[in-house]
This record gives sequence, structure tokens and C-alpha cells, in this order.
Amino acid sequence: MIALKKWSVPMVAVVLAMGLGSVAVQAATQDITAVFRPDPSNPMVNKFTNTTPITGHCVTQPAFCAGWGVFSLLTTLSFSANQPIVAGNEMRQGAMFNVPSQWRPVQVTHSRTGEQETVEMRIAALGGWHELGARASQITGGGGHNEVWEGGGWSRDALPCLRTNGQVETSTGMAYFWRIPEGVGTCVKQARFQVPNLRYTSIHLAYELRTPNPLVMSSGEYYGSLAYSVGPGMDFDMGDVMIPNDNNLTFNFVLNVEHALKVDLPPGGNRIELLPQGGWQAWLNQGRAPSRLYRDQTFRLAASSRFKMQLECSLVINNTCGLRSDQGDEVPLQVAVTLPQGLAGQDDQAVNRRPLRLDGVGTELFQPLYYVNDRPGTLHFEVVRDDMAEMLKRPGSTYSGVVTVVWDSEV
Repeated sequence: MIALKKWSVPMVAVVLAMGLGSVAVQAATQDITAVFRPDPSNPMVNKFTNTTPITGHCVTQPAFCAGWGVFSLLTTLSFSANQPIVAGNEMRQGAMFNVPSQWRPVQVTHSRTGEQETVEMRIAALGGWHELGARASQITGGGGHNEVWEGGGWSRDALPCLRTNGQVETSTGMAYFWRIPEGVGTCVKQARFQVPNLRYTSIHLAYELRTPNPLVMSSGEYYGSLAYSVGPGMDFDMGDVMIPNDNNLTFNFVLNVEHALKVDLPPGGNRIELLPQGGWQAWLNQGRAPSRLYRDQTFRLAASSRFKMQLECSLVINNTCGLRSDQGDEVPLQVAVTLPQGLAGQDDQAVNRRPLRLDGVGTELFQPLYYVNDRPGTLHFEVVRDDMAEMLKRPGSTYSGVVTVVWDSEV
């Protein structure tokens, strides 16, 4: 008999959080968080879920945000004009918006191991509330917001930025939220009349994220930050007249990944009895010795990240475990593993009867192609023909040993 001891090592949660944060004076900050948890009901989807609390436009317009795959944040930024906006103003002397709509990389670093991954972010929409400093009817001589600006009020396009629905207005101001295609450049609203005291309050942004593949990330926490400059000629450039209350906008990122690594043996599966094919009686009836002794023990595996497998033995013979008889005779035991479909070795090949050795060669890295959930694998135990010949010289002897198979997420 062989006692098989199973170690099932749960994988530590990996959290990816992303956020805006800075301790510098005059710096607006925002936090963004995302988490990966393998979903047994949807094992082929292996992406982070953005868990950042929704504020701003997406609170009232969730369908828009879901349709475009964006998330909104209400910031502490505001802008005030340092002079009136004149009619027919030059672009930089009025309402212009140039924001970082291109993708930018953010390096996130594992807090314990120093491993690094890359998150990408872009600003996909901009909105808030603007105040004119007087009633629209006073500015235009009886007209409304649509008459103040070329192309209509701020509920309409500020080309190349595109309008969204759900905007409201008062006599002196209006909400706006413009979708910003990737890399479009500067969006403009030119004044048709003099605007006495233009202000932007309650600035909120929508952003898109590209997160790394969680299946190749180690357990633990990853941190990173992305700082944008704010002001004339900066990352967030609202022209030369509109002056911000903060000079920086910093996003701090924390990634949280909760991996699964679970191994289950059936009841009694930790005790292995080696037998010839068909059992001993079949071989005794044939009057000849069996070619080998073996047992294939199935197990169920759930894995969402890389792991390695190791072998530990109560009796070591060369690079594998051994069995010892009650008379003290010893024979080597060969151990191998077959893993479920969806798991590959370091060579990117399927894992079929891969030998488990004490030096760990060949089983030092297994990587899921997707979340493998509760799928069957097999441990193979065998005494080969040449070693079995020694055992048959001592009929009636019992050979035993303890083999420990380790699934280890610390790769």
C-alpha cells in the first residue's frame, strides 16, 4: 500500500486597484480599483472587473457607459476664466478642451516580489457644469444657450468631441458630457457673444482601461500611478484663459487578483494499491509474471494561475520515491501526472504522463490557458518491469511508502 498525501495550496488573492492619488500640493487624486476572481460559471472569461465606485455621468446614464465600455469619476477639478471670452475668440482664448485621449501605459509592481505588469488608460469623455457669469438671455439679447456658442449650446457637439444625452440647463449654465474618440485632438466651443465670467465646475471624466492577463500574474498586490499635468499647454489643456484650481491629476492603481488552486481526491483516494492489469488473480491463472504494477488515481483540479508540482518521499531512491518491504528490500516507484485540458507546461505542450521527479525538472511551471474549473486529472504510480522482478522473488511481501504530491502556487 502507498499512502498518498495531497497538498492543496490556495492561491493568495491578487488585487489590482487603480486610482488617482498624490501627496503633492495642488494635486487632485482619484482611486481606481479592479479585481480578478475566477468565475466557475464563465471559465473562459478571464478579465479584471472594475470595482471603482461610479461617480459622475455614469450614475445617471449607466446605459451609455455600459455601451461604450467606460467608467466615470467626479473629480475635484474646476476651471475659471482669467478674463472675459470675446465674441469670435481665437481657439486658445476661449472654451477649448485638449485631454489625454490616447492610451497611456502604467507600470504596476508587485508589493512583495517586484514583478511588473502594465495597465493602460485613456480619457474617453469629459463633462461637468459650465457657468456663463450672466443669463444667456442677457448675453445674447434675448436668446438662449444655443445662441451663445457656434454650433449650439453645450448639450450639442464640441467637434471633434461628440455630445451625449441627459444634459440639463439653467438660465446661467448647462451640464455637458462629451465623448472623446481616441487621439482626436482639441475640441472647441467658440463664443458668438462675449461671455463675462466662464467657469467649469464639477468636472467629471470617463476613462477606459486595458488590464493585463491575470492568469500570468502572481498572487499579491500590485501598485502603480499615472500623473497627468493640468493647465495651459499641459496634458489637460483648456486653453490660456481657463485656469485650473489644481495642477496635477494623479491616478493610483492597485490590482487585486484572487486566484483559485484547489485539488480534490475522491474518498479513499489518498491510499494507493498497486496491482497488475486485471488484478493478481488473472496473472496467477495465466501462470506468468505481470509486466508491471500500477495505479491511476484521478483527482479534480481548479486552477486560474500558474503553479508547479513537486514530489516528496519517505524513501528516496535516486530522483524518485521508493517502496520498502517488511524485509527491508527497496524498489523505485515512478510517479507521473496528467493534467486537464487547458493547462500547459513550460514547453506549451499538453501535460500527459509528465514524470514527477524530486529535482522538479519538467514540472516547474504549469500555466492555464483559461480558468480550469473542477476538471479531472490523473496521478500515475508504477513499478516498472525490471524493478518488479526483484519484488517477485519474495512472494507474500508487502511494500509500502509515503509519497507527497505538492501543487504549489508560489512559482
